[in-house]
Amino acid sequence: MTLKHRFLFFFLLCCAFLRAQNTIAYSEEQGSPAASLEDVQWIAGHWQGEALGGITEEIWTPALGGSMMCAFKLVVDGKVKFYELVSLSEEEGTLIIRLKHFGPALHGWEEKDEAEVFRLVKISPEKVWFDNFTFEKVNENEMNIYVVFEGKGEKKEVQFNYRRVHQ
Repeated sequence: MTLKHRFLFFFLLCCAFLRAQNTIAYSEEQGSPAASLEDVQWIAGHWQGEALGGITEEIWTPALGGSMMCAFKLVVDGKVKFYELVSLSEEEGTLIIRLKHFGPALHGWEEKDEAEVFRLVKISPEKVWFDNFTFEKVNENEMNIYVVFEGKGEKKEVQFNYRRVHQ
């Protein structure tokens, strides 16, 4: 292997490693760090972006009653593909996300009493890592969300870049 090929291999390996650092898997051994809704108030707002082949929209409410709530919508070719209802709750001194999916006619994807659960892994002032689900504050009017999707035996991290919608 030539020096040029080694450098290229090392560069690609570093890029792959850095890319994988946007999301972190939860570990029962480590548990969740202490955190409160006050730490994530910057998420509240009306956000729009593009991902998954369409326009994405999220509306996060400010904290009330120990939780923040989010409504998500994906629109492709002018039609709703699916919705999500999300809660970000303060529980036992840490944060947890629960999420349910709904088709365009509001038929639930998960079983009636089930939701996807994302436990807090790590937190900093500009980034909040849940289990394979990360929020990143770019600035006051832009945030990224990184989500790991699993399918057909593969995992793929998808980036949602959002801009705040000013009304």
